[in-house]
Amino acid sequence: MQTLTESDLIIKDCSILTANYEIKHNQSIVIKDDKILAIDEARVIHEGYKALSWIDGKGKLFMPGFVDAHMHTCQQLLKGRIADEYPMIWTRIMVPFESNLREQDVQISAQLSCLDMIKNGTTAFIDAGGTYMHKVAESAVQSGLRAAITCSTMNSGHRIPDNMKSTSEELLKRNTQLFEEFNGSGDGRLNVWFSLRSIISCTPDLITKVFEKAKELNTGVQAHMNEYPNEISFCLENFQKRPLEVLESLGVLDSNFLSAHSILLSENEMDILKEYGVKVVHCPISNAGKGIPKTPSLLQKGVSVGIGTDGAAHSGLSVLDEMKTMKSLMRASWGTPIFDPLVMPAKKLVEMATIGGAKAMMQEKRFGSLEVGKKADMIGIHIDQPHIQPTHNLVNSLVESVNSTDVSDVIVNGKVIMKNREVLTLDEEKIMFESKLAMESMSLRAGI
Repeated sequence: MQTLTESDLIIKDCSILTANYEIKHNQSIVIKDDKILAIDEARVIHEGYKALSWIDGKGKLFMPGFVDAHMHTCQQLLKGRIADEYPMIWTRIMVPFESNLREQDVQISAQLSCLDMIKNGTTAFIDAGGTYMHKVAESAVQSGLRAAITCSTMNSGHRIPDNMKSTSEELLKRNTQLFEEFNGSGDGRLNVWFSLRSIISCTPDLITKVFEKAKELNTGVQAHMNEYPNEISFCLENFQKRPLEVLESLGVLDSNFLSAHSILLSENEMDILKEYGVKVVHCPISNAGKGIPKTPSLLQKGVSVGIGTDGAAHSGLSVLDEMKTMKSLMRASWGTPIFDPLVMPAKKLVEMATIGGAKAMMQEKRFGSLEVGKKADMIGIHIDQPHIQPTHNLVNSLVESVNSTDVSDVIVNGKVIMKNREVLTLDEEKIMFESKLAMESMSLRAGI
């Protein structure tokens, strides 16, 4: 009699998205501890493995979870406020809003963000940084999500409130303390990075020290880059160089750097990204009001590109919505002028939203694709629905037709954190109630 291999969880008889972005049907996935132990035909898994629990995968597609590679948990209570506003919304609305946040506001905002992301099929995220980030860390660990977080880092800028700026020493101390307390927590799900809020809000001395400290601690650095014309003008006026050229001249660039937005890039700056192995993340919906990213050129050069939402203030936290928007933007701006309907294929968008995000987090060897030995980070999508099936190409329909509400199950690090649309790690009703009270209080204090 054959001895069955023990495991923690088996997802049986599902469709899967392979690491080559192809669809296989009648598959089963075996999970033990926090990793994928086996993927094979359902019959083979049934005959060779047993599990403590099962998920019926019939009518579902299991695939890597989405990675929101650039977002702001602290802006979750700004939904609906910045649409149709003239620039600069960052200094005119968003920074004043953040400067009025209290510790309890950050906590409920972070909890609401995590809840939102789980229900949208996001399994990992990179937070661009804010205040009271220990509350974001606690919320991320509680939610079961994978994350990279940092403190907001600014020591310059005449339009930045004083309580949002600190000395270089204080900023490094604060971020280092966050690193020492939380890096590697949540069974290794949480990483702490360093950050530059932007070139125009950080002095060259601070920029250099941030990169030095991050390299000392073997962690990442992220910054908002080449997002606004005034950012470009500032660098040209003060340094006679464009933003990425400024960083290159300081000798700080390396493959541990994540360049968020990266819309207004020169040819030389794209070459700089390639030369130093810098990762890029685009936020299609947020970016559309500022410019069209040069994604096809970046991909052709071999630059790694991920997708982010830029936070709920812009458009919500659905990476699926970002993929749909990205496809339309690329068709209109790049494909139509040169008659290239394949300028941004669905497979490439799915790649950017999964393994591209894992690369942005510098962890593509750990997660981002369904492969034996990788972390069991995945989502189940209910595909047996009239707006999805039947389809000639399920990968295409994943981008064109699937919505966030079709995400049924979320698994991170081998743990089920949402099952059949029920979030198991967070109290949804309590968070929704408290978030409404927090938004009302914030609106009164911040005058928005």
